[in-house]
Amino acid sequence: MTPLATDLLFDDTSFTVVLGDGRRLKIPLWCFPRLAAATCEQRNAFRISASGAGLHWDALDEDISVAGLLRGQMDATVR
Repeated sequence: MTPLATDLLFDDTSFTVVLGDGRRLKIPLWCFPRLAAATCEQRNAFRISASGAGLHWDALDEDISVAGLLRGQMDATVR
């Protein structure tokens, strides 16, 4: 079973997904250009899906799956 997100934290260069099993995934913002270009207010306007499997930013049109992060996936525009 894929661990689920319980919280999301930001600093100036990265975001950290807190998982229900206690792990934390720290991801550089450059991996997700829309988040990197967003203001702090926009980044913090996230919601975690009811299931905990996804992270969503309506205003930024950004959706990130926890399973994808665990597989090391980043935004498709980053190569």
